[in-house]
Amino acid sequence: MIVLRQVIGDELRRRRQDQGRTLRDVSGAASVSLGYLSEIERGQKEASSELLAAICGALEVSLSDVLASVSTQVAEAESSDHSLAPV
Repeated sequence: MIVLRQVIGDELRRRRQDQGRTLRDVSGAASVSLGYLSEIERGQKEASSELLAAICGALEVSLSDVLASVSTQVAEAESSDHSLAPV
């Protein structure tokens, strides 16, 4: 089963790490606690749309780009799940 908060968290972590930035750096720029951002990246907490926008702003990426990437990943996972389902 696909858990959307995990896919979003993975995407945010990947983008942060691709930039070579720390959790502390991004949490400060997004005005979110380091612990909460860590929980979001690990898929343990679900970010509100406002918080997600703030994190994207701190990462200097558009919310639409992050959501498009997440959407693609979810669609691929659903497609592979359906191919295994009995007919």
